[in-house]
Amino acid sequence: MHLHKYERIWLIFGISSLVLFLVVLGVGAFYKGTQPPSHLATVDPTKVEEHEAFREENLGLRKVGENDYIVSVIASAFNYNFGKDDEGNTIRKIEIPVGSNVLFQATTTDVIHGFQLAGTNVNMMVEPGYINSLKTTFKKTGTYTLICNEYCGTGHHLMAFEVEVIDNE
Repeated sequence: MHLHKYERIWLIFGISSLVLFLVVLGVGAFYKGTQPPSHLATVDPTKVEEHEAFREENLGLRKVGENDYIVSVIASAFNYNFGKDDEGNTIRKIEIPVGSNVLFQATTTDVIHGFQLAGTNVNMMVEPGYINSLKTTFKKTGTYTLICNEYCGTGHHLMAFEVEVIDNE
């Protein structure tokens, strides 16, 4: 079988691209240990508040160790619920000390939402019926905006929240 010069070039290019893609995928999956998130933690979306992590007193920022924190949040129609402060006002911003190890736990009661802390590696999809979590360490101070990066309806653009990483001295 005779292949034209350009056919040979495109065939070599295509096969090389496929091999490169498979090598990158293999390095990411096996060497780096990258894996898709597991949906081991489930919750009834109609009874989210009954789950230990999402009770009103456990929402928002909780200190669980000397430098370890858990942030629990419920996403719902155009809002992130981080609970209420001591005066009963809705929390609009949380402050986390720099260098802290933070576990973000999120779920939703209605539709799929995004959970992206702009400027950090915190980015997950929040689905009804599942508890998604992601652990990160904040290494520099600053104000980060939490946004919903999955279109969830007409008020989608209103879903924003501030996380301020402060100097703990």
